[in-house]
Amino acid sequence: MKLRTVFIILFLVTTGGLSAQAPQKAPLIKEGEGPWSQLIIRGVTLINGTLAPPIGPVDIVVEKNRIVLIQNVGYPGVPIDASKRPKLKPGGKELNAEGMYLMPGFVDSHVHIGGDGKVANAEYIYKLWMGHGVTTVKEAGSTNGLDWVLDEKNKSSRNEITAPRIKAYTRFGLGAAAPIANAEQAREWVRNNAKLGSDGIKFFGESPEVMTAAIDENKKLGLRSMMHHSQPYVGRWNALNSARAGLNAMEHWYGVPEALFTDRTVQHYSLDYNYQDEQNRFGEAGTLWKQAAPPHSEKWNKVIDELVSLDFTLSPTFVAYLANRDLMALRMAEWHQEYTWPALWEYYRPKRGAHGSYWFSWGTELEIQWKENYRLWMAFVNEYKNRGGRVTIGTDAGFIYNLYGFAYVTEMQLMREAGFHPLEIIKAATLNGAQSLGMEKEIGSVEVGKLADFVITEENPLENLQTLYGIGAVRVTEKNEVIRVGGVKYTIKDGIIYDAKKLLQDVKDMVAKEKLRTGFKIIQPGLE
Repeated sequence: MKLRTVFIILFLVTTGGLSAQAPQKAPLIKEGEGPWSQLIIRGVTLINGTLAPPIGPVDIVVEKNRIVLIQNVGYPGVPIDASKRPKLKPGGKELNAEGMYLMPGFVDSHVHIGGDGKVANAEYIYKLWMGHGVTTVKEAGSTNGLDWVLDEKNKSSRNEITAPRIKAYTRFGLGAAAPIANAEQAREWVRNNAKLGSDGIKFFGESPEVMTAAIDENKKLGLRSMMHHSQPYVGRWNALNSARAGLNAMEHWYGVPEALFTDRTVQHYSLDYNYQDEQNRFGEAGTLWKQAAPPHSEKWNKVIDELVSLDFTLSPTFVAYLANRDLMALRMAEWHQEYTWPALWEYYRPKRGAHGSYWFSWGTELEIQWKENYRLWMAFVNEYKNRGGRVTIGTDAGFIYNLYGFAYVTEMQLMREAGFHPLEIIKAATLNGAQSLGMEKEIGSVEVGKLADFVITEENPLENLQTLYGIGAVRVTEKNEVIRVGGVKYTIKDGIIYDAKKLLQDVKDMVAKEKLRTGFKIIQPGLE
């Protein structure tokens, strides 16, 4: 028991589970207009989360925070038929969106609201999310403390702060007086977690007895669950074990290759491997998919079919490991200069003893391994989607040179690389995300009766997902001028309109002020 307790403490320190410094809470709201008794969004092209093709122009009518009408008002390229347009009621608000594109609000299925002293305030993180159209997030672990997260969740639900809707999942065992060692203790913790107001549980791994009991009790209480199948536990409990027990969703990919082993029972760890050496951990993880059953083999097919039949959700978080296959590219991403908080940049820098900052000796051979790892991983996820499996978009930003908000768009692009059609990506970002939270009756698609959560853009994101980046995408005009186009124009949550570009400008101003205060400059590691 003493050794297990020591391991748990070490594990939680490296994953942020014992964070002693949570970000400052977001200030009371200063942004946003509305909600109104009536809001009419005029002349937009609707890209829904249902795999329906784009349609427009349409007028969308909202009353307070609910959609009440979606009205077709004409055809592209001809004047809008005014006789078809819904009439504005006294006290209502019109938003002219002619020529623009509207999608349901985006859902990020794996987030952390700061922690580890990486970010000084939650406002910074929320505005990066909202500035990129993210209106709902799944907080994976509540490691700032469940009370802290629930307070922010409640303020967001009342729209007292500028923030996405927050679903709080508690890291299993958080707050327990001692490590949970048996089924009875597991069930007691789960019942208490529900009483505290948590939306679900985030697991890393426990004994099969504890996992089975905890998931079962959680289901009985109507709460949801997610899991990062941590390597210290995955030899006894892989993704199939989780799905069979009733776990709702998993993030990353650990646990899936282990369910696909045919000629071994354990990852082929180097004999001098140490899990606490994070380059060991992440470097050798890049060889794991090629140790599994190959694509379209009998075992590969059986595992996919069973996971789909169990209504299991995958949130691959491709972006979380993107630096592993091209470290320099992500480290040099152009948004870092103006949008990355100084302390967050310092956290990213390679160092021993910080989770995800493991670039002790990284180079060509490791990156090639990871590129092959991605090829096999993406093949599995794409086929999972093709067979009816649910895939969502999650980012796990705040680690490994991934920045909140920007990482969401990168994850969309990686889904495209995996073989998803752009409409499938929008579905993963919206309706699938809503379903994974059990919120599909409230959000995830633009339908009458649902909450008025929208993303409005001036560019067609189906043609170029990069136009969703807050920095926009490069375009050369007919006059040979280099310009930027895109970025989210408006993020609407609960019928409240936010100027997305203004939110991101606020972030830039916050970062600039912090740099001025501290004299900080972003300098690439080893070049100081």
